[in-house]
Amino acid sequence: MNAELKFAQTLLEWHRHHGRHDLPWQGTRDPYPIWVSEIMLQQTQVTTVIPYYRRFMQRFPTVTALAAASQDELLDCWTGLGYYARARNLHRSARRVVDERGGRFPDQFDEVLDLPGIGRSTAGAILAFAFGQRYAILDGNVKRVLARCFAVAGYPGDTAVARQLWALSERCTPQQDVPSYTQAIMDLGSTVCTRRNPQCGGCPLASHCQALARQEIDRYPSSRPKRKRPLRHVTMILVRNTDGCVLLEQRPVEGIWGGLWSFPECPAEETTAAFCRRYLGTAVKIDQPWPTLRHGFTHFELRIQPQPVRYAGQDDKVLHGAERIWYKPGSAPARGLAAPVRKLLNNLETI
Repeated sequence: MNAELKFAQTLLEWHRHHGRHDLPWQGTRDPYPIWVSEIMLQQTQVTTVIPYYRRFMQRFPTVTALAAASQDELLDCWTGLGYYARARNLHRSARRVVDERGGRFPDQFDEVLDLPGIGRSTAGAILAFAFGQRYAILDGNVKRVLARCFAVAGYPGDTAVARQLWALSERCTPQQDVPSYTQAIMDLGSTVCTRRNPQCGGCPLASHCQALARQEIDRYPSSRPKRKRPLRHVTMILVRNTDGCVLLEQRPVEGIWGGLWSFPECPAEETTAAFCRRYLGTAVKIDQPWPTLRHGFTHFELRIQPQPVRYAGQDDKVLHGAERIWYKPGSAPARGLAAPVRKLLNNLETI
């Protein structure tokens, strides 16, 4: 028996007794909930995803319901889960599935891969779980398991290393029981072969693991090359009117927090007073700034200076189209909000 076949059989046996069998998106071959879960699980842990997934499926139980929803409704449901491009791509894909395919999710690899937000690994997982098709996957958990078991050196984000891991994933994926195997290798990476403090003593692949045999578990896989994340500063203007409402505006689709609702941002080269005169068309009373908030992104760190101001003009004069609204803190926004914006709104409720 070759190493790859033994690898798969060992994982399948382990999964029967120790794998996860009660996740909310399991027990179905309906591609819609499987697809939603796989998009949410991109770059996000299972424990974080579960409550968001439950709320999402209650609100959008079918692909038709998702396609019919507005972007604001979708982003409101996604708020706090992060990586909002996933939600926008999911929405675009749902509309394509409904408009072009009558609501029927494709079962061919190239057609699945053609949908926005779906890459090779996600397409493989959906086709394995929904249709039982044999496709390899290579998410973060799988990369870690394969890199350790087969001592694949280097950072998995590098092209040559990724190519080697994909080849291993293809060879290890069995001809039968593909859905169970796919769940098994993800479960092992998530619960046993973890990035920090792996439970090697309870790992079914311990006798196969080259990294363990060499006592070099921490070496595999190599970490992303360290780069100092640049620091960005932004001043958010918290404009409150005489009714206690605060002004929000919708961000452009491109860029961070695309399509979400946020506070107006004052350019670095402009004073708050000058910005408010230009933006609101009148002078405002500027209050003391709030403490700085820090918010981390993958590639940079953002420091937010919240600056509250009081506006006493006519509310309708600052509402130029649908991209601005007056929002009452404490009411249900039904709109997508970035996490730090929601935090600032919660603080405004107490004032």
